Amino acid sequence: MDKLTVRDIDVSGKRVLVRVDFNVPLDERTGAITDDSRIRATLPTIRYLIDRGARVILCSHLGRPGGKVVDKLRITIVAQRLSQILGQQVGVTRNCIGSEAEKSVKSLRSGDVLLLENLRFHSAEEMDSALFARALARLADIYVNDAFGTSHRSHTSIVRVTEYLPSVAGLLLEKELETLGSVLENPAHPFGGLFGGAKVSDKVGTLENIMGKVDYLLIGGGMAATFLKAKSYEIGLSLIEVERLDTAAGLMEKAAKNEVHLLLPVDVVVADELSPEAKVKVVSIENISPHLRIVDIGPQTIKDFSKELQRCKTVFWNGPMGVYEIPQFAEGTQTMARLLANLDATTIIGGGSSAEIVIDMGLADKMTFVSTGGGASLRFLGDQTLPGVEALLDKEA
Repeated sequence: MDKLTVRDIDVSGKRVLVRVDFNVPLDERTGAITDDSRIRATLPTIRYLIDRGARVILCSHLGRPGGKVVDKLRITIVAQRLSQILGQQVGVTRNCIGSEAEKSVKSLRSGDVLLLENLRFHSAEEMDSALFARALARLADIYVNDAFGTSHRSHTSIVRVTEYLPSVAGLLLEKELETLGSVLENPAHPFGGLFGGAKVSDKVGTLENIMGKVDYLLIGGGMAATFLKAKSYEIGLSLIEVERLDTAAGLMEKAAKNEVHLLLPVDVVVADELSPEAKVKVVSIENISPHLRIVDIGPQTIKDFSKELQRCKTVFWNGPMGVYEIPQFAEGTQTMARLLANLDATTIIGGGSSAEIVIDMGLADKMTFVSTGGGASLRFLGDQTLPGVEALLDKEA
């Protein structure tokens, strides 16, 4: 961790603008927060600032309002939940910039917390806007980035605002970088990578970068179909990335060269449609019908994957093993989650849907670390820079 953190600066009495990732899931019918883990993940930073008498100004996006005010995506519901968790009132503004926000900030006392309205009500947030950045910076003396899950994006509140304020990392961002960094630099062996999800393209950089570090590489989910097709198997109606067939073949060759034990499914669950009423059956990968699609890994694959994972002392997991949103296609994903929860190993969940799954199953506290950023964790493990981290002040050598 070569960036300054909130611990390295004096925040007492200062106005501190903290970029957090409060993009929490909401119930479509009631609008209620269905999972507050992203809010809880930032508590160490918020409490650190409160305890040192800072005036805390939080800012986040919520959903995808597309640069317009969308009432159901107002940040008020997040402020209410944060107030309950913190045990103190969290104020909320009706706009994230402008005279009303400035007035609210001016009334803050040491230890108070204010949450600005949804940043993405302004299209400028996603445009890297100097004007919008200056309007945000006007509210504060110091900027803290604690939004790891959004740090791979070059958005105004992530990157451009750092040009106008002294900018450091929050405690969650620090923890994310140190934990994921340890996976790259000094993992306990055997080290296994479990990858699923729909696309190979999302994970190419990560797979290539960890190839020389892992001992086992297990590929499931929708992306397994592209690997199977690259080996000339019939994959039926399963979606594949045709333009990534050569990539998949190249990754398999690289695994062989690096003596990485790469496992693909040997059997799969196939279905005639993606619905809870679908007719399903288990077939070997040699017997996939052209009229069916892969929806999960099969029971023998579950056994094979489990056997290899039980050997591991470090496991990184990103991506479900099937169409887990439909209960009868979720067995592979849920079995992997339960297995990791009970491993005597360092288990790191790479954010995104994998994090949602272990949280929904009540297994998050049994994992070593659950990242708050899917795309950000993959980019970091792919040895690509995160713009939101690069923009922060460096520690002196």
